[in-house]
Amino acid sequence: MNRSIPSIEQLRQRPRLLALEATYGRTAIVDALRAEADAVRAASSEVRHADDVGMAIEQATIGRLASAGKPSLQRVINATGVIVHTNLGRAPLSRAAASRVAQLAAGYTNLEYDLAAGARGRRDVHAERLLRRLTGADAAVVVNNNAAATLLVLAALAAGREVIISRGELVEIGGGFRVPDVLAQSGAILREVGTTNRTRAADYAAAISDRTALILRVHPSNFRIEGFTERPSLEQLVDLGHRFDVPVVEDAGSGYLSTALKTAEAALRTEPDVSHSIAAGAGIVMFSGDKLFGGPQAGIIAGHDALVARVRAHPLMRALRVDKLTYAALEATLEEFAAGRAEVSVPVAVMIAMPLETIARRAQALVDALTGMDIRASLVDGESTIGGGSAPGATLPTKLVAIEHEHAEDVERRLRIHDVPVIARIENGHVVLDLRTVDPSDDRILVAACSVLT
Repeated sequence: MNRSIPSIEQLRQRPRLLALEATYGRTAIVDALRAEADAVRAASSEVRHADDVGMAIEQATIGRLASAGKPSLQRVINATGVIVHTNLGRAPLSRAAASRVAQLAAGYTNLEYDLAAGARGRRDVHAERLLRRLTGADAAVVVNNNAAATLLVLAALAAGREVIISRGELVEIGGGFRVPDVLAQSGAILREVGTTNRTRAADYAAAISDRTALILRVHPSNFRIEGFTERPSLEQLVDLGHRFDVPVVEDAGSGYLSTALKTAEAALRTEPDVSHSIAAGAGIVMFSGDKLFGGPQAGIIAGHDALVARVRAHPLMRALRVDKLTYAALEATLEEFAAGRAEVSVPVAVMIAMPLETIARRAQALVDALTGMDIRASLVDGESTIGGGSAPGATLPTKLVAIEHEHAEDVERRLRIHDVPVIARIENGHVVLDLRTVDPSDDRILVAACSVLT
């Protein structure tokens, strides 16, 4: 061997590596040392002093441990202007929700324990009181996402029977998942009616038979059909359902409550309102907890007592139920809505309601800071979007910070690999930052991230 390499044990005894054992553990450090020592042996045959080789291995081992020990899931700053960004985890939790999760995560809870009776209880009662109050429903249960909610409802209420749905509502959602494929797993038989762009109440009526279990109405989610179109209202479908004694179920998608998001009514005017759907007579309404509700990932099933009771009793309920952390975050979020604080405390609601002048003021401060670092930046008009399959086509006016650089892709990459990654977008050859989706407390991090561009 042409190099003098200290033994693994000698290397492990170095003070800096010993100090890291409390963080990474002895086994991980020994494995990393062996890998780096093997790399030295496989390298060039240049003779070096043992101390030099040992120092090189030590440095490389520390780097390897830091890289291997870094969690794959990490915090990022969303500067894209897409409020409910599916790829970035959808809705950030409110401080109240995050605090509740932290409070309950570290200890035991009464998840399935009835404190009053001193006996086993049920987990599906948590959050129900607030959900009933906010939506006007008789009952409600929570599962792990809205696709699961739809699957469970159809399995419980329509397995082996027909579910009538418009062809215009058989959509494909993010990640390549197609609604017909998801629904087929429930055991229900889909009966398609109408055409892609036009479906009438009469089409539903003509399809009803003794095999019909439900009429299903699905929120288009991530697209909008314009022009020569027709779609019966929910009220029309409910009237039809009453005539034939067939329940109407609605997948409302985003979980919009107009009474809680009053400032955003204009941007969300095409969104189905959960409370309105319940009031209109829908037997069950399903919606997401992590879209316009601004809470954790969850699927909420709200509606008539008798129908929800059948959902609760289905075996899939256990497979799709949520844990104590989801209930904690959801209840805390619901409390903010119930108290009328959502537009100042729930991040999604805050971002939607954020005044243009507030964004402009923050953006100008960022432009000034970048200009002071000799980075070419300017303030330009732009548009934010709701995202997450909510309010397709709806936009909100915003002010963008445009960074001018001959290599925009490199700027975007350098921001993305910052210690706290900044996710931006490229528009018209410039990297642009939309502060609507950036917490004001993170503005300073944006400045620090951009400083590496000088």
